[in-house]
Amino acid sequence: MAFNQLALAEPDETTGRAVSAPQDGPRHRLPKQRTVSRGSTVLGVAAMAAVGAGGVAAAEGKAPIPVSVPDLPLSGSLTKAVEAFPADTAAPRQIAPDAGQAMLTRVLAQARSQQTSAEEAERTAAAAAAAKEVAARKVREDAARKKAEEEARRADAARAAAEARALSYVRPVTSFTLTAGFGETSSLWATVHTGQDFAAPTGTPVMAVHGGTVTSAGWAGSYGYRIVLTLPDGTQLWYCHLSSMVKTSGAVTTGDVIGRVGATGNVTGPHLHLEVRPGGGDPVDPLPWLRDHGVSV
Repeated sequence: MAFNQLALAEPDETTGRAVSAPQDGPRHRLPKQRTVSRGSTVLGVAAMAAVGAGGVAAAEGKAPIPVSVPDLPLSGSLTKAVEAFPADTAAPRQIAPDAGQAMLTRVLAQARSQQTSAEEAERTAAAAAAAKEVAARKVREDAARKKAEEEARRADAARAAAEARALSYVRPVTSFTLTAGFGETSSLWATVHTGQDFAAPTGTPVMAVHGGTVTSAGWAGSYGYRIVLTLPDGTQLWYCHLSSMVKTSGAVTTGDVIGRVGATGNVTGPHLHLEVRPGGGDPVDPLPWLRDHGVSV
């Protein structure tokens, strides 16, 4: 009898023994109970293999694997029956992954990696450029600060020098020879000599003894070309017999060149005639006055 025509034995609920299910049609006696038992065992093995394969496939979320159960003889050894059953039905079918999807995944991963690298390189370049600009700006700011500090230092030095000159007194000429002094008499003068003569070559610079204001400049008869420098305390200094006048008005500071030595007016040779008139009044001896103000002559 073929395997697919066999009625499966069901266990009795009371005794637990296998009881053949009733069949339609006439009943037949089985020649050997042992042959039926071996056939049932083969059927059980085949059924379990089929169920096991389908269960594994279902557990993995795959479509059930179709298993064909061949017709097995009821007689013969169990070993031959098992060998006749297909061997590959005991393992689930392996489904190969989609090669295209895997390649797409790798390509996308590589593109993301390249994009990340490019963005990182761009950020690095931007940071380097920003750092370079900060360093250049610092250099420019330091240079500007140093320049401003140097200009301020020079301005302070010039102001201090000007203040020092304003407070100090200097000789009217740097190189000279003292000749006629204050109070001397001569046929060249109508009265006694009212100033001090500093003999020097024509063109020798004549300087402001102290800071003040040029209040008069021009021809003065027997004095020749004369510049009158008025100091802050009202003292007047007369610079006479000049060959030229450099400063004819306005403020001057100590040491400024205001004219040049000459021989104009009533003279016998080039020299500077200097008179000192405190408060614009009568003249006094220039040499003691200069010494009183720290000038050695």
